[in-house]
Amino acid sequence: MALFSKILAKLRGGSTTSADWEELRTTLIEADLGVSFCDELIEHAKKEKSAEVELALSSILHSSLCTASRELAFREDRTTTILVVGVNGTGKTTSVAKLMNQVKSSGYAVLVAAADTFRAAAIEQLQTWGNRIGVKVVSGKFQGDPAAVVFDAFRLAKNEGARYLIVDTAGRLHTKSNLMDELSKIRRVLEKEFPVDEVLLVVDATTGQNGIVQAKSFIESVGVTGLILTKMDGSARGGIALAIERETGIPIKFIGNGEGVGDFLAFDPEKYISGLLR
Repeated sequence: MALFSKILAKLRGGSTTSADWEELRTTLIEADLGVSFCDELIEHAKKEKSAEVELALSSILHSSLCTASRELAFREDRTTTILVVGVNGTGKTTSVAKLMNQVKSSGYAVLVAAADTFRAAAIEQLQTWGNRIGVKVVSGKFQGDPAAVVFDAFRLAKNEGARYLIVDTAGRLHTKSNLMDELSKIRRVLEKEFPVDEVLLVVDATTGQNGIVQAKSFIESVGVTGLILTKMDGSARGGIALAIERETGIPIKFIGNGEGVGDFLAFDPEKYISGLLR
């Protein structure tokens, strides 16, 4: 991304002006870091020698990331259950396909529940990916009961000894409360057997600060444990990753950086921040 390399080169020159600092502030804001955080970064950097500005920025950016584990949950003694949630349009169902591909490529038996029964396209999309990747996808009738799909999928996963069950969920119902109620119902169905081990929220990086609002809503309602940040390929607004972690305290675990099923990476904080500054 290298969002700040040009202006940092100016600042390292030593003869900084108020216009240079304002240019850096504008660049930071355009990267979706948020106004208050940008002002904090500028004030911190101004206290440093010009040659150390980049190091100072790197330090505070690192400190803004949460320290929680970024590893995908795994249970040795039973099927690991993962709910994938998020609003429609964020790349949620595609992220489920990418995640099941990664889990299978890691050598684990995985099964997927197509529980977004309110979108026929979502069911068909997962079935297509399942056939390509070689993963069973349990689905039900269009507009059927999502919880029933999840129940059937869990039973099959348990019987077949699947190490992971990944559940795609609805991203839109008539109202926000209906959506959250449906997600809570799915969680209750799973927890009759075992606890839900992971709730991954899919957030579109290009939505900017609205991504933070979405994240907080799901965190409050369904107990999010990790984030998947999508549409990071070539985006100049990739600073939203820092903003979301700073505001929510929830770790980004994966990023989607393309349309292919393999365009899915574990989030690497060191590489991410280095990419921002260089």
